[in-house]
Amino acid sequence: MYNLHLSAEQLEIRDTVRDFVAREIKPFALKPERMEALDHSLPPALLDKASQLGLRTLALSQEAGGAGADALTSCIVAEELAAGDPDIAAVLTETSWLGHVLFDVLMSPAQRERFLPQFIEDDRYHLAFADDEPDAEHALGANYHRPTGGEVALKTTATRAVGGEWVINGVKDCVANAPLAKLFAVTVQAAPPAADGVRIVLVPRDAPGVTVTAHDDRDRWFHGACGRVTLQECRVPAQYVMESRLDDTLHRRNGREPPLSAAINLGIGRAAQEAALDYAQLRVQGGRRIVEHQAIGAKLAEIAIRVETARYAVWQAAWASDHPDAYADRSLADLPLATIAKVVASEAVHRAAKDAAECFGAMGVMRDMPLHKHVRDALISLHAGGGNNHAKLKIAEALVGYRRLPATSMRAAE
Repeated sequence: MYNLHLSAEQLEIRDTVRDFVAREIKPFALKPERMEALDHSLPPALLDKASQLGLRTLALSQEAGGAGADALTSCIVAEELAAGDPDIAAVLTETSWLGHVLFDVLMSPAQRERFLPQFIEDDRYHLAFADDEPDAEHALGANYHRPTGGEVALKTTATRAVGGEWVINGVKDCVANAPLAKLFAVTVQAAPPAADGVRIVLVPRDAPGVTVTAHDDRDRWFHGACGRVTLQECRVPAQYVMESRLDDTLHRRNGREPPLSAAINLGIGRAAQEAALDYAQLRVQGGRRIVEHQAIGAKLAEIAIRVETARYAVWQAAWASDHPDAYADRSLADLPLATIAKVVASEAVHRAAKDAAECFGAMGVMRDMPLHKHVRDALISLHAGGGNNHAKLKIAEALVGYRRLPATSMRAAE
């Protein structure tokens, strides 16, 4: 179905990123205050080095100045980065993926000419998709098999001013990369609604009327950087409104997008596995290393099984994202494989991280030990994005061929 033999280029990229993580990211991530969840600040210098390595523009096409990496390569890199620190991985993968979608797919030539040079030249030029709004209902349960599930009327509005500018008012919450982003892709309801419907507007960070508030790290429920974006009488030129209609590409709702969040989760599991294996080969109990005890050996084997099973799910979903024709000719089942990978990886890695902590005995629950951090990171992944109950209902709808209308179609029909 798909080739598990990585190309020479993919192996070189993986090894380069793995070496970078070992040299630069792990020493930072294993500081006591970070393992104790007291400090989740993102290191600008490390993000700069990762950008200079090409990781911020990894998925951007070569013609636009990026590496042109496919979904599988992007997932391999996400895993390697997350094995060092999932917060750094989340920031870089979000910008990389959005860079491809915005600059390669959705922007007009004029918009690309306006924003692309800045994105390429500035190592701290990150991107964010601002869509979710405060108090929006994301739970699918109440609307399972109903056409209104998950679709909420946008309160963020954009009105044409006399001079041709658009004036935006509204609030976007839970925006990934918001504290770092220099360009936002914002979903708005054009006024009057019948004229343009739901649109995407490009809003620079320094546009008048833009306020970004970072979410408090003490209430940690996300990887990377997250915040609220408030737009008050924010004026942007008419040419910043994207011609492309809003679809599921940016929303990542169809389950065929690159499974980057699952790949980050996989990296967390691999870090836990490596920590447990290293400790089991060092710790001596009863006159022999504990890796030689059957109970620990069986535990390590179960961890490896779960991590490898998760990797197969992630790689298959990534390959499917690179080969959409495999759905068309029925080589693949018409199912949201990225959603399936999320469920498989989050549940497998959570269990693997807990098992890895048990290999450390009482030391596994100490706040200044790596396994405490890995278990916490796995828990965040388990409950992120609406949680697995939400994801499983989406899979259940796909099993019987239920198709939920995209946001634009539903709002146009109202």
